[in-house]
Amino acid sequence: MSPTAEPTPPGTPGTPGTPGRGSGAARTGPSRLWAPLLGIVSALGAFAVAELVALVVGAGSSPVLVVGAGVVDRVPPWLKDFAVETFGTADKTVLILGIVVVLALAAVAAGTLETRRPPWGAVLLVAVGLVGVAAAVTRPDATPLWALPTVVGVGVGVMLLRTGAARLRTWRSAALAATTGPADPETPLTAARRREAVDRRSFLVFAGLTTATAIVVGGVSRVLSASARAVTAARDAIRLPAPTGPAVVVPAGADLAVPGITPYVTPNDDFYRIDTALRVPEVNPDDWRLRVVGLVEEEVELTFAELLALPLVEHATTLTCVSNEVGGNLVGNAVWLGYPLRDLLARARPHADADMVLSRSADGWTASTPLDVLTDPGRESLLAVGMNGEPLPLAHGFPVRMVVPGLYGYVSATKWVVELKVTRFADDVAYWSTRGWSERGPIKTSSRIDVPRAGATVSPGAAGDVVVAGVAWSQHTGVAGVEVRVDEGEWEQAELAATVSADTWRQWTWTWASPAAGSHRLAVRATDTDGTVQTSTEAPPAPDGSSGWDAIEVRVG
Repeated sequence: MSPTAEPTPPGTPGTPGTPGRGSGAARTGPSRLWAPLLGIVSALGAFAVAELVALVVGAGSSPVLVVGAGVVDRVPPWLKDFAVETFGTADKTVLILGIVVVLALAAVAAGTLETRRPPWGAVLLVAVGLVGVAAAVTRPDATPLWALPTVVGVGVGVMLLRTGAARLRTWRSAALAATTGPADPETPLTAARRREAVDRRSFLVFAGLTTATAIVVGGVSRVLSASARAVTAARDAIRLPAPTGPAVVVPAGADLAVPGITPYVTPNDDFYRIDTALRVPEVNPDDWRLRVVGLVEEEVELTFAELLALPLVEHATTLTCVSNEVGGNLVGNAVWLGYPLRDLLARARPHADADMVLSRSADGWTASTPLDVLTDPGRESLLAVGMNGEPLPLAHGFPVRMVVPGLYGYVSATKWVVELKVTRFADDVAYWSTRGWSERGPIKTSSRIDVPRAGATVSPGAAGDVVVAGVAWSQHTGVAGVEVRVDEGEWEQAELAATVSADTWRQWTWTWASPAAGSHRLAVRATDTDGTVQTSTEAPPAPDGSSGWDAIEVRVG
């Protein structure tokens, strides 16, 4: 009689058809993606809390902003030029996104390390936090409290990371027990599976609540940003006084009305913005003070109300960024309202040996301007409060900025200005002068082709002609003429539009008569009122402004 096998009770670990050891229906436990996601969730919580603390300490103390500002301060000039040339006025957005990506990668690494090799994930978070603290306390306008948002944020991040990693490891252990069978053979598998489900739910609830709380706290911190709302409301309430002298009247012939040409007066929303502020400083005009200090007989302090009560003048001035490439668009023209800086400096009575004014922004940025330029009776250098008939936009220096005709912005156009220090070039150095740029930045005569666009295919009009047009500038000297050349032909005179003064650009237009079909190269050059012709020598923006002729390729079809 053949022996028969005794039936195995169902549910015995290790037998076919049961979910015990060796079963094909085994659970796999938490995915490997949960550890990196834990790092991201912890970082979200850390930054939400840090932003909330930054609201109390000061908007500029935000960890992302102080790190970004530190990067801006320390990058070499060639990299700064590359960023402006490549990304234009979006360079700050790209920088912030880059910092966020780096921080996200660090968070992913921290989550993985803390889950597998605690406490190294927490150590990584602390190391990243130390970078933020160093960036915060080394800002020129910072106080020791600026480190607080980063410190508190990192503390919260470490707590969330360690708590979440512990729950994730517990879930993983419970899942392993539910898959292979509990270590204690007396413990039923159903209890192990129940424990695994509880631990899984505990981790997921923790991650979900942390993410939701971070989003809510981050949103609340934005909503509670009362300073920005207060400054905007204060700006909206300002009614600028009329200028004491004649108002600027733009002559009818200043705008040639050529489709595609840059308008003579640049709308505020279209005016270029280049500065080092990752977040626009929020300066309430009620709190604003300007101090004139240094080598002066009498220090002067001015409030915004006192400034508005002074005899203000209106003047049209074209501003140009030193980072502008040949043919670039980092240039704009506006009508400014302000108090002459020469009159303000006269009240302070500078010493005879002073030759420079070091202006300081609310965010600590500085510019060095020759004293003789600011005191020149023939140059309308302004402490400006208005732009194109309205208070300065926040991004363009509200409540008060400097406007100096004839100098690149990096040595003259200080926005959110709060201090003028009369000094000497031998004794003080400004922000960009410490980074390889020239101490003095007179604007070079330049011109640009706006119409047609580079690479365009143009068709002659009914008369068989093509209109070529653009702008030219040579602030404080003035533009006397513009010439255009096709390929290697002769230079031909363009027609100049009217202008308000030598401190603004001029539009120009030239009729290209009966152009031959095919590809052509158009070039432009300007001549200033001193008779100096724009140089053909090509130079990059650093250290004192680009030079060369703007030239484009077009095709006549």
